[in-house]
Amino acid sequence: MLRILLLHNFYQQPGGEDAVFRAERDLLRAQGHPVETLEFHNQQIGSGFWGKLKAGLLGFYNPGSARRLREALEDFRPDIIHIHNLFPVASPAVLWAARRAGVPVVMTLHNYRLICPGALLYTGGQLYEKSVHQLFPWDAVRRRLYRNSALQTAAVAAITGVHKLLGTWQTGVARYLVLTEFARRRFLDSSLGLQHSQVVYKPNFISDPGAPQSNSQRAGHLLFVGRLSPEKGLHTLLAAAAMHALPLVVVGDGPLRGEVEACVATTPSVHYHGPADAAAVAAAMRHCRALVMPSECVEGMPMVVLEAFATGTPVLASRRGGPGEMVQPGVNGLLFEPGDTEGLAQAAHALLTDEVLAARLGAAGRASYEALYMPAINYAWLLAIYETVVAEARGEAPAATVPILHGAYAAQSRLIPAEDHLHKV
Repeated sequence: MLRILLLHNFYQQPGGEDAVFRAERDLLRAQGHPVETLEFHNQQIGSGFWGKLKAGLLGFYNPGSARRLREALEDFRPDIIHIHNLFPVASPAVLWAARRAGVPVVMTLHNYRLICPGALLYTGGQLYEKSVHQLFPWDAVRRRLYRNSALQTAAVAAITGVHKLLGTWQTGVARYLVLTEFARRRFLDSSLGLQHSQVVYKPNFISDPGAPQSNSQRAGHLLFVGRLSPEKGLHTLLAAAAMHALPLVVVGDGPLRGEVEACVATTPSVHYHGPADAAAVAAAMRHCRALVMPSECVEGMPMVVLEAFATGTPVLASRRGGPGEMVQPGVNGLLFEPGDTEGLAQAAHALLTDEVLAARLGAAGRASYEALYMPAINYAWLLAIYETVVAEARGEAPAATVPILHGAYAAQSRLIPAEDHLHKV
């Protein structure tokens, strides 16, 4: 069995990357693999100017992180390292340490940090791709894409830019795992200069929650779950709900909480339930008519969409990023253009007034989950990538194959024939 070291840098605020890191750790251990983790935490970044300055400088190369990785390699002797995030504390130093030790690395790209300091390819309510082909994205600095700070944006841009010049991203990672075909195209056609074979698609997964709720047991409202922030399309959603009296339940917290509460005060059909734990979200998902994802940024693969599919819940999503690929319009959900209030309202009305349509789309969503996002399928996918990378590092001919999809998540409501969904990685 392959020995696997998982490395992750936790942000100060928990997020979906953390959940994926833990889920893959548990999945690999359940399959019998010796798995160790090496964790870094942004809480150790000092406060104030000097603390941020030190963190910024160490973001280029943190010798303490490199030392920790060398010690882990000596103690555990893994066959492969899988990184989920290395910014900023772990730093690219871990890639250099792994390379010197001769241990191959795969890295999941949960966002677009390597080609855009803001990580979301989004600003001012619009898709933003000016940074993608630039070694140092001056426009992103001018726009203060990272934490609304020109200085911090410049620091992120400098870190990624320096390591582009050094070839770190090209030579330090054997395979980058991306969550969407959109992401694969963007990273390949970018300033990173990656090889075609370096970037492969591998989706997230969730555990099976069991048989979906029948449609007759569901309430007739839409559900939003997520961070209450502009890039999530909250303004569009609240405007549509207010203008068309859409029955809507909002779950989450964030900077737009006040606007959500103001909408609730003037729109009787809208209800705010605040933040919720995983069990409460799962219960809410099983009882709503549809999940709505109006994101205007380029999402990766939101776990709430996987949860919706697994519970047989149709998804209304904007035609952008991961949800825009995962949702097949008229098959497992409906799509509308980002920022299109009327388009969102029309799609919502179609599902709220047609129980047969909602049931059909929900059933197809469950089929999508069974075809692509179950743990067993994901394990086979991940193992094929690991085995290929390890074989290459040892100078052996890779024999593993990994499933791919042709086009934008082609035919999710059925399994792609075996002869069509395998390729060398």
